[in-house]
Amino acid sequence: MSLSSFARRIGPVLAGLSLVLAWPAAAQSPLRTQPVAAGLQNPWGLAFLPEGRFLVTERPGRMRVVEPDGRLGAPLAGLPEIAAGGQGGLLDVVLDSGFADNRLVYFCYSEPAARGGGNSTALARARLSDDRTRLEDLRVVFSQKPKVASSAHFGCRIVERQVDGKPDGTLFLTLGDRYSRMADAQTLDNHHGKVVRVGKDGSVPRDNPFAGRAGALPEIWSYGHRNLQGATLAPDGRLWTHEHGAQGGDEINLIQPGRNYGWPVITHGVNYGGARIGEGLTEKAGMEQPLKYWVPSIAPSGMAFLSSERYGRAWQGSLFVGSLKFGRLHRLELDAAGQVVREQRLLEDVDQRVRDVRQGPDGLLYVLTDAGNGQLLRLVGAP
Repeated sequence: MSLSSFARRIGPVLAGLSLVLAWPAAAQSPLRTQPVAAGLQNPWGLAFLPEGRFLVTERPGRMRVVEPDGRLGAPLAGLPEIAAGGQGGLLDVVLDSGFADNRLVYFCYSEPAARGGGNSTALARARLSDDRTRLEDLRVVFSQKPKVASSAHFGCRIVERQVDGKPDGTLFLTLGDRYSRMADAQTLDNHHGKVVRVGKDGSVPRDNPFAGRAGALPEIWSYGHRNLQGATLAPDGRLWTHEHGAQGGDEINLIQPGRNYGWPVITHGVNYGGARIGEGLTEKAGMEQPLKYWVPSIAPSGMAFLSSERYGRAWQGSLFVGSLKFGRLHRLELDAAGQVVREQRLLEDVDQRVRDVRQGPDGLLYVLTDAGNGQLLRLVGAP
């Protein structure tokens, strides 16, 4: 049975920490971190350039090339105007699957309104210049609607979709509910609290689940989300995401087109201060249950499946999730059927907010730490 089909069948059973074994601190892996670069201001997104270089975004509104020896390049020229503040700024970045030929880069950020105030999450593409000093031919391919006056819940993870192991020319983008507009996550006339799918040129794929439906925005792929700051493709090509709950209720979800993931009607968390959210429901017909949730919240950010054997076969296929709240990395071990059977806490000695986690071309894991003097770290050693 495939990972995806198993997950669909047993999703409700897997939810919650009570069914997942956790290793005590004494049984943690002896992995250690190897500093690659420091001096990054609140780094948010990481991509891997050829020849061992890195492309890193900094939330205040800068994108830099990091050399293999850790030297930071000057901020790239050519970025759009960015509404940096609160949780907003320059956020995720990915390379096009054809980067070797076209040098295209996709990034998302908080876009200010042209007039009248407010902001929203936007997705742009540009060409990285041959000398790696600027972005050229910038084009905004998607803007979340409507814009609102808020500095919170932008979401903003980008994943290039694949079908049968090959890129299909479209991108997934996660969009937060903007905090003050959480009820919008349940309606289809806006982009708040949604996952959207668009063509690389901003076009709307004809097979999107709500394309052609009256009253629905055609870019929407799934809805009922809160603030999604992690997204990745599983080995079978399915999209997995995680999102922040309020006080408790952080979720991991297997995203399927047209499905409603419940926020804010159902949640495994409560509001800040302990008040229940809505009717206090944790399930309702027609709404998806998470594959897993955390209570208390870990404030997840960044997400990656490990496909390599660089840490041994026992770790191959594990899912890694960063924790902002506790400053650590979580490893979720899946059995052959796809069930989450163990959760392991890593990097607790780093004591910095983990913003992003990625597998590099060398098969090793890399993390970004969210701090004024943030770091790019490589995970080395053997479990």
